[in-house]
Formats: sequence, C-alpha cells, structure tokens
Amino acid sequence: MKKLILASGVVAAFSGSLAQAQEAAAPDHQFAFNVGATSDYRFRGISQSRLKPAVFAGADYTHTPTGFYAGSWASTIKWIKDSGASDGAYEIDFYGGKRGEVGGVSYDAGVITYQYPGNTLGNVSGFANANTTEAYVQFGYGPAYVKYNHALTNFVGNIDSKGSNYIDLGANFDVTDGYILNLHYGMQKVKNGPAYDYSDWKIGVTKDFGLVVAAVAVVGTDASKTAYDFGGRGYLGKTGAVLTLTKNF
Repeated sequence: MKKLILASGVVAAFSGSLAQAQEAAAPDHQFAFNVGATSDYRFRGISQSRLKPAVFAGADYTHTPTGFYAGSWASTIKWIKDSGASDGAYEIDFYGGKRGEVGGVSYDAGVITYQYPGNTLGNVSGFANANTTEAYVQFGYGPAYVKYNHALTNFVGNIDSKGSNYIDLGANFDVTDGYILNLHYGMQKVKNGPAYDYSDWKIGVTKDFGLVVAAVAVVGTDASKTAYDFGGRGYLGKTGAVLTLTKNF
C-alpha cells in the first residue's frame, strides 16, 4: 500500500531543487529505483507490520514526453498472518497512470493493485481475499494536493466492500535548508463495513541528505480499537512516531 504514504514526502524533498535547477531536458525514458526501511509500515495510518520495522524496495518508469508511468513496490508485512491466514508475509504493488500539469494545476490519475502473494485470508471466517485494486486521481496546486482512491474490488480483506474509498488531503512545505514539512489528513470509508471507517493524520519532516532521504513523522487515527486489533496482537491505529530511510538510485 506503498507510495500513498511514503512517496509524497520523498517526492517533495526533490521538487523544490528540481524546479530551480537549470538542467538539460530530462530524457524521454526515465528509470528510478529505491530501497529502504521504516520503523513501522503505516498505510493510511494503520500499521501493516504490527508496529514493528519493515523493509521495502521499488522501481519506476516514466515516459517523459507523455507523462505516462508504471512501477512496482514491495514491503514486508505482518497483518495478514495476524488475522489467521497461513501465508501473506509480503505486499507487492503494481501501478500505472499519467501525470501532468494544466494551467498551474498538477494532476495524476491511474490504477494501483495491492497483491499479497500466496495469501489465504479468504479462507479465514469473516474475511475476503486480501488482494485489492483501486483507481485514483489527484490534483495539486502549489504545496497542497487532494487525492481520491476508489476500490474496484473488495478492499483489503473486507467482504462485499467493492466501492470503498479514501480521501487524502495534504501539503508539503519547503521550510528551510531542504527540510520539507509534511501535513496529511485522510478519511477511509469501507463499504458495508462502517466499523472499519476512520480518519487518519500525519505531521512529519522530510530531508534529502544525499546518501539517504530521511522522513520522521507522528501518525495517528481514530480507528476502532476493536476492529483494528488483528489476532489480539495490539491496536494498529495508535498514535506513534515513524522513521523512514530511503535510498534512491
């Protein structure tokens, strides 16, 4: 469930310097890779790694003239096994879309699928298969953005939840000396599962140190303590600090 939580701050860390640099035109075909680790993998405020560290890696391709892009991203997780499934220790995301700018307003539209190889969550009573696909659209102006995600399938193991949606409001401000202030507020609605509805928030700072991009944030939710305690292993929506280190290539 990746980039939706990690990428906004990381991209913001580069945006100011890129806008000011006087460089040659970007090549038509661009490839980017990243690896990293986080103290707690959060997706929309909910821990995917049982409030413990996770490692991740990703790859992206962009066709510069058209703005079309595609990529993949993978991370270790724990929540599927905690829910009683016999497998599902990894998440692999695949996504593609088109981004650009019209009249000073940026846009990004595409599709993302969250895959959990070998997961057997659908065999556990009260759950559907964890694999999920969403369509999304995002608009931005200056440092602020609004994004909408719409589930085209059941949503991460919730039965009869096609049509669930998430609204993401945020802003990334270049404060000083390359430090980026990251602000976020989100609202998750799970169709036919009101007990799983919640809001989440994040206040963080991102800085590109050259060797790595570091992001530290305080994350929290108002999610149900009962609904988001899988297998009795602890409340996954609790307020906490998250440190993420990313190496980009």
